[in-house]
Parts: sequence; structure tokens; C-alpha cells
Amino acid sequence: MSMNLPPRPRPCLRCWFAVLLIAAAVVASFVYLGIDYSALGSAESLRLMGKFIAEFFPPDMSPDFLVKVGNGALQTLAVSALGTVLAALAGAALALPASGRAGGLPRHVARFILNFLRSVPELVWAALMVLAAGIGPFAGALALSLHTTGVLGRLFAEALENAPREPEHALTLAGAGPVTAFSYASLPIVLPQWVAYTLYRWEMNIRMAAVLGFVGGGGLGQLLYFHLSIFQQQQAMTVLIAMFVLVTLVDFASARLRRGLGPAYA
Repeated sequence: MSMNLPPRPRPCLRCWFAVLLIAAAVVASFVYLGIDYSALGSAESLRLMGKFIAEFFPPDMSPDFLVKVGNGALQTLAVSALGTVLAALAGAALALPASGRAGGLPRHVARFILNFLRSVPELVWAALMVLAAGIGPFAGALALSLHTTGVLGRLFAEALENAPREPEHALTLAGAGPVTAFSYASLPIVLPQWVAYTLYRWEMNIRMAAVLGFVGGGGLGQLLYFHLSIFQQQQAMTVLIAMFVLVTLVDFASARLRRGLGPAYA
């Protein structure tokens, strides 16, 4: 008994052409950079790296310094949380016009603002905010919120564009106002995804909040920069351990929260 097999799909010439272009770009990048692989694994390089790493041990576990590191960890956590919350609120406000719900012109203006906010790195925003608000954790929180607004706003807008509009249209035809129709129809559909995106960005902002300390954003990053600048590697190692513990705890808490939203967002 013979089976009628479906015809084989035609080869995607554009796909193969794109793959070849990417492969050629990767090869050209390695050639252009001129990486010296022999120096990376040489005995002298390994000896210098080993000597540098050995200077970080043993970490400073004195009670006074641990209290200072604990305060820095709490400051870093607060900076990341505040920056993420502010960004989620601003991103949601900009996502509504960016999704095209207010017309063509507001859509282009909102998307331009979101593109600009996320194209400027957090370190640049931090340098500007230090000039505006002074050295400290508030400048770091503002810098995180500005960059993260651009990221979350675009993600929120994409979720709104992909959400079905039929439930909202049905409520509008039944006499509900636009705000009521959005709140009871579209918002419950996209809200779990919005929360999941916000939690992911919070994890990333924990790491970036530590980096922002290098430009005066406060927290663990400022401690790390200070002790590295005066060659106190053992104290710097303690700060690095605190960063690792903080990131691990936040990752665990964020994963539990996402799991509570459902399997699609865990």
C-alpha cells in the first residue's frame, strides 16, 4: 500500500543567503579583530591571572566590614526595585500610544521616545543623573528607570499589539467606555506577561545597579570601585560575594513569582 507523501517544500534561498551572510560577518569579525589566541593561554598570562586572583583571598569577613557590605546590598536592592517600578509605570503609560491605540502620530512619537530611552546605556544615564541629582542611590535609581522604561515600554506595546481586540470591541459595543473596556478585556490578557517582563528586568537591574556604583550610583558597586581603586582586593572579594548572594536570592524569588503566574511565564 503506497502512501501519498506531501511534496517537499522548496528550498528557502533567502534563508540560505542570510545564513551565509551571517557566517561571513562572523569570520570577517574574527579576522578584523586580530585576536592573539596564543597570548591568552600562554604560561605568563596564566601566571599573572593566578597571582591577581590569589590577592582576593581570603575575603575580609570582619564584622564592621560585613555591616558595611550588608548596607550596600540593601541599597543596591532598593535602587533596582525603585528603578524597575518607576520604569514599569512609565513603560505602561507609553505602551498605550506606542501600540497604536491613540492613532498614528502618537504611536510614532511614543516609539521614538522608547527607542531613545533604551538606546542610551545605563552608565550614560547615570552620569547625567549624578550631575542632576548628585552622587548617591537616587541617581542610580533614576538612571535605571530611564533605560528600563524604553525596554519595558516596547515589550508592553508588543504584548498589546498581539492581544486579541475582540473582547474589548464587544464591551465597547455593549456600551462600556474605552477605559472600562480596556481594563476588563485587554488588560487581564496582557497583565501576566507585563509582570513577567518586569520581573525579568528586575533581575537584570540588580546586576546593573551594582555596576552603576562605579559612576556614583551608590550600593555595592560604589564599595567595589572604592576598594579596587586602592588595591584592597580582599575587601573587594567580600563585595563580590555579596553581589553573587544578592543576585541568586533575587533570581530565586523572581522565578517563584513567575511560576505563580502560570507555566507560560515561568
